[in-house]
Amino acid sequence: MTAGSDPVFSPKSHAESGATPPPRDHRRLEWDEALERVVAGLVPTWLGEDLGHECDWTSISLVAAEARAELNVVARAGGVVAGLAAAGIVAAGVDPRLEWSPAANDGDGVRRGAIVARLVGPTRSILTAERTVLNVLGRMSGVATATRRLVDAVAGTHCRIYDTRKTVPGWRLLDKYAARAGGGWTHRIGLYDAILIKDNHLAAMAAAGSDPAAAVRRARDFVARTFPAERAAATVVEIELDSLDQLPAVLEAGPDIVLLDNMPAERLAAGIAIRNRLRPEVILEASGGVSPDTVGAIAATGIDRVSSGWPTHGSPWLDVALDWGTAARSA
Repeated sequence: MTAGSDPVFSPKSHAESGATPPPRDHRRLEWDEALERVVAGLVPTWLGEDLGHECDWTSISLVAAEARAELNVVARAGGVVAGLAAAGIVAAGVDPRLEWSPAANDGDGVRRGAIVARLVGPTRSILTAERTVLNVLGRMSGVATATRRLVDAVAGTHCRIYDTRKTVPGWRLLDKYAARAGGGWTHRIGLYDAILIKDNHLAAMAAAGSDPAAAVRRARDFVARTFPAERAAATVVEIELDSLDQLPAVLEAGPDIVLLDNMPAERLAAGIAIRNRLRPEVILEASGGVSPDTVGAIAATGIDRVSSGWPTHGSPWLDVALDWGTAARSA
């Protein structure tokens, strides 16, 4: 892509084409009524940042109360759209008379200049809603766009792209939903919905004389003793390793997933060979140093999945704007 050119993204994600999740995997996040309720609960706080306990004095001072307008939400850069339903909830939270009409779907690839939604209603209310609506769309579409870049970079392999918990506080579900809209898969949503044994857990256990394989066995035993049978059967036990020396013993302990952290491609390939020989049913995940420039080589090793926080903590927002499509008019 040359400087100043408009990137082209796949119209729809191919990430899940023909793909099925493994028998035990993290819960997949979708847009549903529960997520709608989360957004509705956040809207008063978002609007409060602009309005305080008062109102939009600029619009009230300059715009007649009876004025109405139709404005287009336009993508000023190519990317992947996400957050359309969330933006509609924002608009309704400002004024129930506002009509929010998406012209695209979450997950759609759009070109620069594309109209992605229309906002119709009282002009004052449109101007009040403008920045918050665009912030939601811009942030979520930026995450979706970045995720799609990773997904497109591993096309032709069986590798799947997963999100992480590196999300904006209070925006966890929205960030992860945006990654799903971009074609990614959902990693654990929080500390409550999976067992993920990370380096500091292992350091704490090492201080007490335990090793990574013992950590897996202990976690398996805890899940079996503590959770009801159905939940225990669905609970993922994953462990993060930074050395292949630990891998054979860990595989024998029976985790669902082993996360190989910050390993170069040749080490990942060696880990895959060990897994294939000892426990081919165990999923291998790579993480660390993941970017659009590196993920293709990581996927080419044959790794099953890659988790990356880059889309949610390092990607730019998609530039979207509210353009004056039809002149304001009196009711």
